[in-house]
Amino acid sequence: MTKSIAIVTGAAGDIGAAIAARLADEHDVVFLADIDAAAAAAVASKLGPADRFVAAGCDVTSEASIAELVRRAADAGIVRTLVNNAGAARATSLHETTPEIWRADNALNLEAAFLCFRAFEPMLKASKGSVVNIASVNGMNVFGHPAYSAAKAGLLHFTRLVAVEYGKFGIRSNAVAPGTVKTQAWEKRAAANPNVFEEARRWYPLQRVVDPQDVANAVAFLAGPLAAAISGVCLPVDCGLTAGQAELARTFSQSEHY
Repeated sequence: MTKSIAIVTGAAGDIGAAIAARLADEHDVVFLADIDAAAAAAVASKLGPADRFVAAGCDVTSEASIAELVRRAADAGIVRTLVNNAGAARATSLHETTPEIWRADNALNLEAAFLCFRAFEPMLKASKGSVVNIASVNGMNVFGHPAYSAAKAGLLHFTRLVAVEYGKFGIRSNAVAPGTVKTQAWEKRAAANPNVFEEARRWYPLQRVVDPQDVANAVAFLAGPLAAAISGVCLPVDCGLTAGQAELARTFSQSEHY
């Protein structure tokens, strides 16, 4: 029997690792792809046996590197789920954004998803599989990091393009848009500023920030059978941020309007 495979890019990070662990519930093998092969291997070894969690060094901005990942996956089974999770943000303002940063952020956060999808397209057609792109609330509203945000906005449109053009092959394409996620990067900020989470959570209606497991659960839902009729959507996982900012709502509710 052919083994079902999930591919998770950027899997050495907290969000990618959580997604990989969650997708193992409904896949025989999960490939943890990351440009940092050693970090991916360390995460894979923590998650479980090597025959179920396979670490793979991969630069998702390189067609040759992705082609090698496809070859390894084909040797192991058939890809049923592709999660384009790899991403990073650089300059925080448009003024600080250089042409090099603009191109680099778009290459990693947008073009890489296109390259990975096209490379895995034949297997996804054969499996009538699912694509889940990890976007961001930054792609829906203006929250800084302009090059990253523009790329994530493009990723949301790419998600819909795949859903519309490849639905006839049984391929579903959806996106998850996280808000602030409590990762190691944010823990480092907390070390420098102990109030960082308290300051952040006041903007969220649920009065907390997102945990990597929250994102993983959303990915598993969209990739799984319970979402069989769902394609082309963006699911915000943001503790209510995009519904409206809690602090702003409180400010207005406490003021007089004429």
